[in-house]
Formats: sequence, structure tokens, C-alpha cells
Amino acid sequence: MTGQSRLLLVMCLSVAALVLPGCASVSSTVTAYVGAPHPPPTNPANVQILRTEPTRPHVRLGEIVVDASTQPAPPIGQVEDKLRTDGAQLGADAVVIVLDNVQPVAAYVTGPYWGRSVQTVTGQKVVGIAIKWN
Repeated sequence: MTGQSRLLLVMCLSVAALVLPGCASVSSTVTAYVGAPHPPPTNPANVQILRTEPTRPHVRLGEIVVDASTQPAPPIGQVEDKLRTDGAQLGADAVVIVLDNVQPVAAYVTGPYWGRSVQTVTGQKVVGIAIKWN
């Protein structure tokens, strides 16, 4: 790689590092459990967000994993709306949060070949179990 190519690569990575964190992002992955019931979709506005497993009888429908940026962090309402929307698609009456933490999600390398440094990118990960009341 020539010196000019390296300089161009470093400039592109620097611009990406400055531009990408400028907007909050929320994405999710939904996995329906095998053998679980598949009820029709529900209204997202009626899906409850719970922090503890309910004592009321219920059946587990699937898992929702939400990944969100931390700098800047999206409003918590946006993360909850994503959980409600995805839970409603599974036919859930509620989503029980089983994990909510900030952790490293990526890394990038900067600097010359002989003096590189590694920077980590953190993100918020929220895992919820979609449930249907019996």
C-alpha cells in the first residue's frame, strides 16, 4: 500500500468515525421460538414492558434483541417502542426485559502500522422475551 493510499484510508476512517456517531440508531432482531404458539399480531400500544417475570400464567413466544447506539443514545422511548412493535408482531401481550446493558459492540484501528491503537465502540443491548397471557 502506498503512502497516498494509506493517507486516503485514514482520512476515510476519520470521517466515518466523526459522521457515524452523529445519529442515534436502534435496530432489532426477532426470533420466534420453535414449538411456541403463533397468535395473530397485537396492537403495539397494548404491549406492556415488564422488568420482572410476571406471576400471571403466560407462554413465551420469542426473543427480541435490540441494539442501540450510546453516543448519542436514542431516547429510551424509542427503544421501548421497538420492543413493543416487535413484540406485537409476535402476538405478544407483554415483553419481559431479561438483559439491559452497555457493552463493546465494535472496534476500529487508527494510526500508522508501527504505532496503531485500537478504539472500542460501545452500544446498548436489550433482550426481551415476548409473552402471551394464558
